[in-house]
Amino acid sequence: MTRIRQYLIGDKPFYRKAFRIAFPIIVQNAVTNFVGLLDNLMIGRLGTEQMTGVSIANQLVFVYNLLIYGVVSGIGIFTTQFFGAKNDEGVRHTFRVKVIASCFTAILAGAIFFLFDDFLLRLFFTDDGSGVDLLLALKSGKEYLFMILFGLLPFALTQVYSGTLREGGESAVPMLAGVSAIAVNIALNLILIFGYLGAPALGVRGAAVATVASRFVELLIVLIYTHANAKRWGFITHAYRRLFSVPGRLVGQLAIRSFPLIVNELLWSVGTTAVVRNYSTRGLSVVAALTITTTAANVFNSVNFGIGASVSIVAGHSLGANRPDDAQRDACRMIALATFSCLFVGGALAALSPFFPLIYNTEEGVRRLATSLLLVASCCMPIGAFMQASYFTIRSGGKTLVTFLFDSVFVLAVSFPASYLLAQRTALPIVWVYLIVTLLDLIKCAVGFVLIRKRVWLRNLVSDQTA
Repeated sequence: MTRIRQYLIGDKPFYRKAFRIAFPIIVQNAVTNFVGLLDNLMIGRLGTEQMTGVSIANQLVFVYNLLIYGVVSGIGIFTTQFFGAKNDEGVRHTFRVKVIASCFTAILAGAIFFLFDDFLLRLFFTDDGSGVDLLLALKSGKEYLFMILFGLLPFALTQVYSGTLREGGESAVPMLAGVSAIAVNIALNLILIFGYLGAPALGVRGAAVATVASRFVELLIVLIYTHANAKRWGFITHAYRRLFSVPGRLVGQLAIRSFPLIVNELLWSVGTTAVVRNYSTRGLSVVAALTITTTAANVFNSVNFGIGASVSIVAGHSLGANRPDDAQRDACRMIALATFSCLFVGGALAALSPFFPLIYNTEEGVRRLATSLLLVASCCMPIGAFMQASYFTIRSGGKTLVTFLFDSVFVLAVSFPASYLLAQRTALPIVWVYLIVTLLDLIKCAVGFVLIRKRVWLRNLVSDQTA
């Protein structure tokens, strides 16, 4: 009983450290997702077509965002352990690789979105006879996606800088940068979408311009802070002077460990987008309801993500310092904290689920469907918390092939075919389809529990580089 308590309930120093790392991440994600809710609401005031078109465009951008996240966090596994080993040169090398890989990814994604925007957007449009103008929705999506292209590169570089700072234990500055960017986004949304203060009413294009501007603001803040504090963050000194000067041995290790995670994020995002596409075959009213559901649920899921992301930092530092027992204990405590926290957060979302859809300018049927989907999301939130925290734990030890199987292979082999069969080959109501597909994540929870209990993830990846 004492051992179970030790691994589930931490002491005051543990909670102070967890709070210091997790709280800024939670705040930044909560505010970001709340602004996403406001963006969605503002665009929703223009009509269901505009909201649906922008939502589908953002689903494509979501794939890009996760791919950048995969690049940065895959390499960041090493960065975190280098910080734990107090090896600035190792951090500097991983930072350089992040810059090169993320810039290449941004340019490639921009070219794909520019050349194939019409084809990609049309994959999600199905006429359900609800009276939604498909051509107007498509036009809105294309306008928004084109403007967003200018924000791809600054987003990538922001993730490089913010991710590296977080891996070093500094979560407050990325949070402040994110909150500042969000304030800019809100102000410009009000001005550019609806034409306040004498500005032209640009509609969905205005929303995209506001988002791009906020990306540049966020990048500028983290960039200035990092370079102005080079004494504290020694890795940034001469980081660009020899940008391509990275030891071949380290590049090989990064490729072996990081590539599966990068592919994982790409395939997982594609698989998740394909699941949404399967839901969308039930009509644009379902897309609109899912947009409301996802946007509202993401605000509450910030607790889940913040604590989960903190697992890799806390455990990674212990692994880099050759303290595997501390890493195992702290990871289990963080997983327990995430799961129990989301019991209360899910309850709050369930209580508010009838009210979120009321703030949208959409049809009553869409509102009723969104309320039902929100109830499903709230009940399943603790499942998602345990699953995500387990994923971050396994990943922090460099078990990227395992996480590849754990994450993207599961989505493509289980979630996607299940959603396809249930949505397109049965007459089950979409709420039941959504519930069944979500509950399949219990399989991943069971696998994650076994892997963590067996301690297969505990591995110091940088001991040879540090030596």
